[in-house]
Amino acid sequence: MLHKPFYDPKKTYKENFNEGPFGAFSDGNVYKDKGQPKNEIFGHKVYLPFGIGAGPLLNGKFVKAAIEKGFDIVVYKTVRTREYPSNPFPNIVPLPVSVNLTINSMKKGITPTSKYTNPLTITNSFGVPSFDPRFWQDDIKKIIKFLPKGKILIGSFQGTVEANSNQSRYIKDFAKAAKLVKESGCKVLEANLSCPNEGSSHLLCFDISTSTKVITEIKKIIGKTPLIVKITYFEDKKQLENLIQKIGHLIQGVAATNTISTKIIKRDGTQYLSGGPGRLWSGVGGKGIMWAGLEMVTELNNLRNKYHLSYKIFGYGGVSSPKDYQKYKDAGADVVMSVGGSMWNPYLAQEIKSKYL
Repeated sequence: MLHKPFYDPKKTYKENFNEGPFGAFSDGNVYKDKGQPKNEIFGHKVYLPFGIGAGPLLNGKFVKAAIEKGFDIVVYKTVRTREYPSNPFPNIVPLPVSVNLTINSMKKGITPTSKYTNPLTITNSFGVPSFDPRFWQDDIKKIIKFLPKGKILIGSFQGTVEANSNQSRYIKDFAKAAKLVKESGCKVLEANLSCPNEGSSHLLCFDISTSTKVITEIKKIIGKTPLIVKITYFEDKKQLENLIQKIGHLIQGVAATNTISTKIIKRDGTQYLSGGPGRLWSGVGGKGIMWAGLEMVTELNNLRNKYHLSYKIFGYGGVSSPKDYQKYKDAGADVVMSVGGSMWNPYLAQEIKSKYL
């Protein structure tokens, strides 16, 4: 069952930021956890290793609402070292997908539909907007003071490609963002490597050399603070293995899978989303890519065992029911996260807790 989403796709990013959250996230009802939190993540106890990934929790109001609805692990939307605008409206549109998407079908292109259906698959194109650090640092500090027991706030961040920038500046900007998030009070950080690389349309996580430099520089700044890296689906599993060989000993967590870049087109084959050629390709998430999330978790678990590493695996992709949660746990995920599934079901954490706690 799809409820009224706490992020309204019919409104702009700015309208959601200022007016949201919506639906049950705004009703003020607070879910009460029972007993004591017993599951440990990076030295912090939670009731259930389940939460909402980076994206829909735009600010402290959204984070507070998620915590009050029973989500134990919440990720503050990815921030930057400077203000950065959102892509033009629309930013979320439904896709007519009720079965697994294939890589070939995503390359050929998918045409959106007008209705959100269950099982849910969507595409989102925000461009990773961010407010000035003076805002989000203060906002995060307020959340930290509010956090009750059994909850973790993760601070997600990424570097910004400047017009006249170079790789060195890009890497330093990543490290600066990590420093600012840590100074805000976050005890766990997440570096978004599933974003466009400096001077390239390819995602950063596919550039193993630059990713290694970025993570190395970040760890110099944040020290022993747990660091998660967020990556997308790797069709080339040898490439994924090479990445883990390079950074696996530096990081404490891997989050996968972020949305998969897909060509979004009209029925005549032309670009669906307005705003320039960069929006021909847009990230797809939901039930249609759940197979990819499970596949990545399995691969990451195998690589963890093969190289005797200790990183935690955060499983993403299509989680919208207690059964989905268990599938990710069975595949080897230490933590399971939901994005679209939680947006359309504010009671998802409660449903999973009622079955597995």
